[in-house]
Amino acid sequence: MKEARYFYVPDAAMQSELPGDEALHALRVLRLREGDEIFLMDGRGCFFRAEVTLTNNKHCMYVIREVLPQERAWRGKIHLAIAPTKMTDRIEWMAEKAVEVGVDEITFLDCQYSERHVIRTDRIEKIVVSAMKQSRKPWLTRVNPMISFQEFVRSNIEGMKYIAHCYSEIQRNDFFNIIIKPIENENVTVLVGPEGDFSFSEVQVALDKGYESVSLGTSRLRTETAGLAAIMMAQLKLRY
Repeated sequence: MKEARYFYVPDAAMQSELPGDEALHALRVLRLREGDEIFLMDGRGCFFRAEVTLTNNKHCMYVIREVLPQERAWRGKIHLAIAPTKMTDRIEWMAEKAVEVGVDEITFLDCQYSERHVIRTDRIEKIVVSAMKQSRKPWLTRVNPMISFQEFVRSNIEGMKYIAHCYSEIQRNDFFNIIIKPIENENVTVLVGPEGDFSFSEVQVALDKGYESVSLGTSRLRTETAGLAAIMMAQLKLRY
């Protein structure tokens, strides 16, 4: 029995051909031929069982045989706002694993102590698509361009908002203990700082804007580990 092959096709129901990159993968790597079965995902919650109808050097045509709407595995929305690490491979790893676990939106923060002020979101988006197909989640995680910390915390973010930091002189509650309790709004946004943490003043600004001060446990975590831990804790609360 052949393993099911999944492809990301925005507006799959309105199309009849795999996008360029997906077509090349289907033809040159998987060597698909007419009559082969494939599955498409539109990034908005639907799978499509389809059949390959025509292939050539660059094009892979298909016809949809069955529409398969999916149920979301978690309630609400999980939004991680995180400062990227100096080493890009670490934040790329985090993005991949976050999508596999389940996250709706990722925003990259430019903070006072950030060691990286530019990030290639196009690379992250490709990693996100690959992880979406690997984990077979038909919802595409939104990847936002880098934004300054100050601008982000002053924006209108709906739902429950938390900032994770390591300042012992600022009272913090354990994020997991908070998240497992009933919450007013099941949209959750968590801020995770750079390797040098948020500045003291940044934490104060966030608190003034309605963010709740939290810790992610007793261990001191690397940035990418903290981001993934926060998502996993939110998933434990919001999964059906």
